[in-house]
Amino acid sequence: MTTNTNEIDSFDFFNLKDKLLRGVYSYGFECPSIIQQQSIPPILEKRDLIAQAPSGTGKTGSFTIGILQMIDETMNRVQAILVAPTRELACQINSVILSLGTYMELKTCLAIGGVNINDNLRDVKNSHVLVGTPGRICDLINKDAFDLRYIKILTMDEADELLRQDFINQIKKIIQRIPQNTQICLYSATLPDDLMDITSKFMNNPVQILVEPEKLSLEGIKQYYVDVSREQWKFDTLVDLYKSLKISQSIIFVNTIDKCIYLHDKLTENNHTVSMIHGQLSAIERNEVMRQFRVGNCRILIATDILARGIDVQHVNMVINYDLPSKNESYLHRIGRSGRYGRKGTAINLIIEKTKRHLSDIANLYGATIDPLPRDISNI
Repeated sequence: MTTNTNEIDSFDFFNLKDKLLRGVYSYGFECPSIIQQQSIPPILEKRDLIAQAPSGTGKTGSFTIGILQMIDETMNRVQAILVAPTRELACQINSVILSLGTYMELKTCLAIGGVNINDNLRDVKNSHVLVGTPGRICDLINKDAFDLRYIKILTMDEADELLRQDFINQIKKIIQRIPQNTQICLYSATLPDDLMDITSKFMNNPVQILVEPEKLSLEGIKQYYVDVSREQWKFDTLVDLYKSLKISQSIIFVNTIDKCIYLHDKLTENNHTVSMIHGQLSAIERNEVMRQFRVGNCRILIATDILARGIDVQHVNMVINYDLPSKNESYLHRIGRSGRYGRKGTAINLIIEKTKRHLSDIANLYGATIDPLPRDISNI
């Protein structure tokens, strides 16, 4: 199915419920983005869907609007399951659903680690939408916490991550338990070919909205690299960058928890106000870090790839890859934390001798222009 996107200049086109349409406009949406124009119609037509689009282009709005249109608010049963790979992303999606559904009689259940399982067991009985991570959703299914017969749609955000080794067994369990005619929708910025093969085992003739890898690079984000030659020279380079650049908020990505802690301590010693987020922090600690960062109480956040996907913080205009990601697709997800929804952003990669080739491979894969950082960086 193809949609003539030239005709869709308003959310009125989709014939949404009045209360949902009101919520959409109150949220600040004005004109549907390209991915919203292309993917909302097949959801409303109850087609299975595989949708790929660059970060920051409105994927969350696409599937949340589609789900809310399908929900029967008069029936207090879980009718939609929405799965995300991390607590942070699940929380963000739940917030978007509640905001768009402000004027609807809508109830959601946020099923993630850090939320008391007894609260989930109570809330899920009267919820319309179940949002959560695979493990907690499987727990609720195993405990027969809600009636699966009413499920209309299963949506996976960051589907490429959910269909990999860490989560695939849990996803299989969810799919095996929901009704066979459940509509399944997958969304992600990157969908490698091997994962596309997996989808054929559980999807029914899905509509596919796919993007060639070289078209995924984010146009609004200027990408640079600094060749520091040796690992031990990265930190001094990082300090120099923060002295020279005007940055509203930034995220520094590293590959390990140990590096995250090291960098946090070193920057703190250098009188920078920094926070960090990684998988060994408790859910309460991670939630508080993200809350402080969102409200602007902290300008620098050091993170592992736990924060690379889906997280939207409006004032982030700089991403620094202190380490290049081990997976090529993580590069786009990381730099996509800046330049959200067409805003301008900057990504700077610190490379050493042994990672030069890796950066070149990333640039070639996505058709990205990654330039040397100019000596006069005051204008970037």
